[in-house]
Amino acid sequence: MLKTRFTEEFGVEHPVVQGGMMWVGRAELAAAVSEAGGLGIITALTQPTPEDLTAEIAKARALTDKPIGVNLTLTLSINQPPYEQYRQAIIDSGVTIVETAGSNPAVHVEHFKEHGIKVIHKCTSVRHALKAQSLGVDAVSIDGFECAGHPGEDDVPGLVLIPAAADALSIPFIASGGFADGRGLAAALALGAQGINMGTRFMCTEESPIHQKIKEQIVGASELDTQLIFRQLRNTMRASKNSVSEEVVDILGKGGRFRDVQDLVAGTRGRKVYENGDSEAGIWTVGMVQGLIRDIPGAGELVTRIVSDAEAIIRSLNSVLIDPLPAS
Repeated sequence: MLKTRFTEEFGVEHPVVQGGMMWVGRAELAAAVSEAGGLGIITALTQPTPEDLTAEIAKARALTDKPIGVNLTLTLSINQPPYEQYRQAIIDSGVTIVETAGSNPAVHVEHFKEHGIKVIHKCTSVRHALKAQSLGVDAVSIDGFECAGHPGEDDVPGLVLIPAAADALSIPFIASGGFADGRGLAAALALGAQGINMGTRFMCTEESPIHQKIKEQIVGASELDTQLIFRQLRNTMRASKNSVSEEVVDILGKGGRFRDVQDLVAGTRGRKVYENGDSEAGIWTVGMVQGLIRDIPGAGELVTRIVSDAEAIIRSLNSVLIDPLPAS
């Protein structure tokens, strides 16, 4: 068994976290990950109302009595979700772990901590991780450039970002972006993280609610089949490379503004990808790690396999150690 500061402080068996993913982080997937000893996470804003979130948490609770987290992603937009109501639904449901992401989580951290809820904040840089630490979060998830979704604007890959975070932070952290197997978990632990967070890998599991055709496309894709969009807008996003993402890059590359691509990147179009299996229907996020995904197992089986493989790798590394000759 792999025991780390993260597993001990968050009360989970294995240092494997299923990240909050829009349209993907639902009860069945989160419960399967948690039941296997990892930490499954329900995505709050996937649910259309706070009442629906309450029902989704209850559904997960009926499937496992192990810890389950909820992701609350904070955005700055004209039509913001009723964050206070979603926050209260989380508190009232007895959730003990929350993953925040996006903009400054200070007010939410304060409320969650008042109710004994542990907070993990997702960051894409060491400076943002230090800021989150100063706000009192219990852990951070540090997202390398390889990740799906928003990797930030620094373009620092995990091989540098993870040890840099280890050197700077005093709270536990988990590594995100580019993880799919036991090799990644062993490497993350060696670099100083206390666990890993995976999104794309958990998309390709039996309990994942996305269409089978999309799962199969991810399995067949390589690490080269992603596209960075919104670079010119300083809001970089890694998405699957398709005709829509190519068009967005072309328009913005010619001086276009967000209003010129707004209809192309609408979330409703991306949701149809997952629901209908048409990978060209809109923008949908996926990480470079898709090039390492070879199958579509059960989520619990995946957690068990990753931990077992990481343990075997760590043990095997003893064979490369050479004892020094005794002093003469």
